[in-house]
Amino acid sequence: MQPTPDEARRDRAGDSQWSRPECQAWTGTLLLGTCLLYCARSSMPICTVSMSQDFGWNKKEAGIVLSSFFWGYCLTQVVGGHLGDRIGGEKVILLSASAWGSITAVTPLLAQLSSAHLAFMTFSRILMGLLQGVYFPALTSLLSQKVRDSERAFTYSTVGAGSQFGTLLTGAVGSLLLEWYGWQSVFYFSGGLTLLWVWYVYRYLLSGKDLVLAWGVLAQGLPVSRHSRVPWRRLFRKPAVWAAVISQLSAACSFFVLISWLPTFFKETFPDAKGWIFNVVPWLVAIPASLFSGFLSDHLINQGYRAITVRKFMQGMGLGLSSVFALCLGHTSSFCESVVFASASIGLQTFNHSGISVNIQDLAPSCAGFLFGVANTAGALAGVVGVCLGGYLIETTGSWTCLFNLVAIISSLGLCTFLVFGQAQRVDLSSTHEDL
Repeated sequence: MQPTPDEARRDRAGDSQWSRPECQAWTGTLLLGTCLLYCARSSMPICTVSMSQDFGWNKKEAGIVLSSFFWGYCLTQVVGGHLGDRIGGEKVILLSASAWGSITAVTPLLAQLSSAHLAFMTFSRILMGLLQGVYFPALTSLLSQKVRDSERAFTYSTVGAGSQFGTLLTGAVGSLLLEWYGWQSVFYFSGGLTLLWVWYVYRYLLSGKDLVLAWGVLAQGLPVSRHSRVPWRRLFRKPAVWAAVISQLSAACSFFVLISWLPTFFKETFPDAKGWIFNVVPWLVAIPASLFSGFLSDHLINQGYRAITVRKFMQGMGLGLSSVFALCLGHTSSFCESVVFASASIGLQTFNHSGISVNIQDLAPSCAGFLFGVANTAGALAGVVGVCLGGYLIETTGSWTCLFNLVAIISSLGLCTFLVFGQAQRVDLSSTHEDL
């Protein structure tokens, strides 16, 4: 009897999973890659105050530059996930990293090309967003195909901790570079390290033949067979899929608003405070929080708790409790308390890695990259609006409280939707196989 396409897909996935040494090597490499992704991404928020002084930007103009990243970011999410599902997420990641690493390194040069600094910086951020937009959907596709179910949450949260490592590295080293050598050095630093990482992956983990084949497939166009098409109708008829999309939207938007505006909040509210403290401490707390959330999630599931129960608990921490601490930021005038509240909010948001991010892989491992791309596209679009709206609210009200209220509202919407409609059963199989 011939196996069905769904059974054949599951068999191929099992055969292609990484061995334990391969998983460890790739986990460490992708952790570093995610770190450098956020080094490049957070370079602009770290430098916004200095660049605004040099170029004469006001809050609205700074908000345009900061939010323009998401204009590009939202356009390549679905493409990145689909390419990852088809040609391999590791190839998509490497090709894109080589491009955004180069863009980051030449950003200071772009600023000197013309007196239209705002236009050139906005363009470079849009381009950066386009190139980085493929990363997490391709990563989700890669891990859903290569990592065992029982290890998926810890692996994803470990790799996801790179976002905190990257922001921490830029916050610590970037603050010193900013003070000693100017804002240009921050871009040279993060862009140069990214290109070194690309060389390492190309040299030791991927062969040139793999990349040539990937380029060939892209140049010729992706062939789409009947059984490899994304089951659009089947996916989006499921309330659990919509719950995942809305929850991911909320998590991404909340995080984007905080990462974009927190440096400016601390700089203006506490002008005499050392920059390295508020640029480092929250992300220093977030790293062990991310690792702990992955360990706890896998441990609870291995102890017999239902996957959806664990996912909802993680979202309660990642969206619910984190938003409480974000609200507290708007109601204190103490620098120490503000650092504690920011650290708690950012640290708890890492629980989303073991909640909604893994839930998307629970729902549709065969097309997880595509589905994550759809969800993160929605999050990026919300991020554009959220970051711009945040800048507008701060400029018009003169108060930071409204920004943190906005974060809490967005988080609460996503949490309530996921608690009511979230599930962890596969929805990418035909009806005869939906018995998991």
